[in-house]
Amino acid sequence: MDSKISRIGVFTSGGDAPGMNAALRAVVRTSIFYKKEVYGIMQGYEGMISGEIVKLGARSVGNIIQRGGTILKTARSKEFRTPEGRAKAYENLKKHGIDALVAIGGDGTLTGLHKLYEEYSIPSICMPGTIDNDITGTDFTIGFDTATNTAVEAIDKIRDTAISHNRLFFIEVMGRNSGYIAINCGIAGGAVATIIPEESMTLDELFAKLDEGGKTNKKSSLVVVSEGSKLGGAMELAKKFSERNNYFDIKVTILGHLQRGGSPTYFDRVLAGKMGVAAVEGLLKGEKDCMVGILNNQVVYNDFSSIIGKHHEIDSESLRIAKILSI
Repeated sequence: MDSKISRIGVFTSGGDAPGMNAALRAVVRTSIFYKKEVYGIMQGYEGMISGEIVKLGARSVGNIIQRGGTILKTARSKEFRTPEGRAKAYENLKKHGIDALVAIGGDGTLTGLHKLYEEYSIPSICMPGTIDNDITGTDFTIGFDTATNTAVEAIDKIRDTAISHNRLFFIEVMGRNSGYIAINCGIAGGAVATIIPEESMTLDELFAKLDEGGKTNKKSSLVVVSEGSKLGGAMELAKKFSERNNYFDIKVTILGHLQRGGSPTYFDRVLAGKMGVAAVEGLLKGEKDCMVGILNNQVVYNDFSSIIGKHHEIDSESLRIAKILSI
């Protein structure tokens, strides 16, 4: 273990995700286990710039493993994107004697941490925390499982009213430019169609699929739409289909930020725990400028340069299964 590291700073950044608190807890307690001091940086890179840094102990992270959101808060920082902003951040880290960093966040967080390492050589590891599951180098990101379960639970309830009223629901889920939440919700929720950014379904193909349901006297249908769909969002698709439909009563539900909140599932808690331990142990073993991931249930360390800006592709088997089960 690297004896040169004595104080580890930890922060959450970008969009919040269920399981971030569990990840924070794992980082703090692993650091203390190895007799290292640990400091929490509030408000992500913004707090690093303004100096909102507090010492944490094992009890500081008690009773948070089941809580959604992040007790350290999070923010997106424009100032950190400038050399002057990063210089302020580094001065505050030095002032507190912080000689290594663990971040929990998405692609923007990775990019910021990599830039800080390039300029100031501070050892750093990121844990992928985003509901989108769009980061390569890991099978799952912290928060994805919880967000998908939340969306599926909502879809099940929407199906009840859809069946009762002979309705077609367009349900929009989050995921930015990633269709991971949508495709899994489509399979688990029994959607007649799933619209994701990665697949080039045309409007005519979608409408033909929905028209089939009307012809066979289908009593209800659900279409799951990823917010990053190239065909448009749920509101736009519903409007376009209503102009040519005289069978279904059409409704729209946008789940939105509902998916970001709530108590993390057991899976996200365990994932956060494994990654938190691996992040601290990685730093102490000399890993730096990288992201910890879990691939095939094994811990891996991905160099930032190999993953920043790259996309976690949806496997073709999930797409194939969704199409088979949607008839």
